[in-house]
Amino acid sequence: MKKTLNINIGNSIIHLEEDAYEMLTVYLNEVKQHFSKNADDFEIVTDIENRIAEMFGEMLSGQQKQVIDIQDVQSVIAQMGSVKDFENSEAEEEMAAHDQSLPPHDGIKKLYRDTDQAMVAGVCVGLGHYLNIEARWLRLAALISIFVGGSGLLIYLIMWIVIPRAESKSEKMAMRGEAANLRGFMNSHQNPLLKQSRGFLAEFFEFLGNFINGTGKAVLKVIATLVVIFGSFFLLMLIIGLAGVFGMWDADVYNNFPFNIIDESYFSTMLFAAFIVLLVPVLALVLFSIRVAFNVKPIHKTLSYGLLIIWLGGVAVTVFYIAKVSSEFKESAEFSQVTKLVPHQTLVLAIDKTRFFTKEDSLKYKIDPVNYRGRTILSDGRGPFDHPRDMNLRLEKSENGKMILTENYSSQGKTFETALKNAQNIHYDFQQIDSVLNFSSALQLVNKANYRGQEVSLTLSVPVGTHLKINRDFNRYLNGYNFWDCYSDDNQDYSEWVMTDTGLKCLNEHKDADSEH
Repeated sequence: MKKTLNINIGNSIIHLEEDAYEMLTVYLNEVKQHFSKNADDFEIVTDIENRIAEMFGEMLSGQQKQVIDIQDVQSVIAQMGSVKDFENSEAEEEMAAHDQSLPPHDGIKKLYRDTDQAMVAGVCVGLGHYLNIEARWLRLAALISIFVGGSGLLIYLIMWIVIPRAESKSEKMAMRGEAANLRGFMNSHQNPLLKQSRGFLAEFFEFLGNFINGTGKAVLKVIATLVVIFGSFFLLMLIIGLAGVFGMWDADVYNNFPFNIIDESYFSTMLFAAFIVLLVPVLALVLFSIRVAFNVKPIHKTLSYGLLIIWLGGVAVTVFYIAKVSSEFKESAEFSQVTKLVPHQTLVLAIDKTRFFTKEDSLKYKIDPVNYRGRTILSDGRGPFDHPRDMNLRLEKSENGKMILTENYSSQGKTFETALKNAQNIHYDFQQIDSVLNFSSALQLVNKANYRGQEVSLTLSVPVGTHLKINRDFNRYLNGYNFWDCYSDDNQDYSEWVMTDTGLKCLNEHKDADSEH
């Protein structure tokens, strides 16, 4: 039975037998005495102790034992070298010190990334040590290879991941081929290469890390506080928005764009799932920011996993219904009808603001001939929940001298039959009263049809020589013509045009052209 001691060497707790401890103590005292005259004596001795601790750790794990014995200490001393042998080798080197070259490397090189002299990750410097090539040439080759199909960047990233970083002193010495003994540790502190600049990028990232650990913490707390404030405001608006949408249910919210894209049968389910998809990440961000800003405990794992499961469920439901809605726009269908109009020398094109009501609307709003006799209900213009611009008009020259209006009704659907049915559910009002052509500002969807890209395209064929007075409200609906190109007076309600052999022209330009001829 032998007495064992616990020592702290290289920030590691090692169990040693008593005689092994005495031998190690004598050896370390000799090392400290030898390097006491060196300016870097503390760092050298510390590096040696760290290396000895590493070797002890390797022995304990490799031999699967818990205590270092005297044979282990003798083995370590033999590898590190005794102070007497080291002093003899120093005397021999002083005799040949007329040149100032570095001591030769007498160890086995290993490939590591050198982050002490790195520009980015230390890959090129590490390869330079291993291949005895200056790092600048490898950096130049890497830079050139980036512009050759980008292969250099990919190779650099792979090597960054595969090649380990030289962290311990012994790893850094092995990277340069220096033996991890007394002589090697002495040479490593005399090697001027270790004092080279790490490069702008490495120094910048080091500064950034120090900033985050210091002043950056206060900045992060301020940012986290702002995230809590704005995140909480967003959550409140999200809840109010959901309540507002469902509060509009009595007003048939699913008949308004963009809600009418979603079928009424799964409207509530999809809307609530989308609400969950937005709510949970913002809530998680606010909770994390509260933890950063006020140093509170993290939320319980059960709650975290619960929120994650709820969010994933919301994502799955939302994606399912988005795919379902998208499939309703797969096919397109279109039909047209032609209406013969009475030609006039001068035509007036106006927007009809009369609001269209179905029979169901008339009953709902109690519109009867008695109460509204002689009255006209007007629409209040395009609002935020109206369909996208769904009517456009193109004016062209009539080839046969007749005035014709061609109405094209188009829509989309899951199948061609469905798309055609959706197009047939379009109601559009047009009326000719003498020389006035009244066009409705928008189409209407009947039979509670969902929005499926319904559109009405109108083509008005006008005989040559016809004058057209186009109302200023028509500007947004004209296809291929700009109302303001033929508009000169702010108080003018109409712009005046004329149909010529070459197409529609502004009346003023046409007169100027005739006068020149």
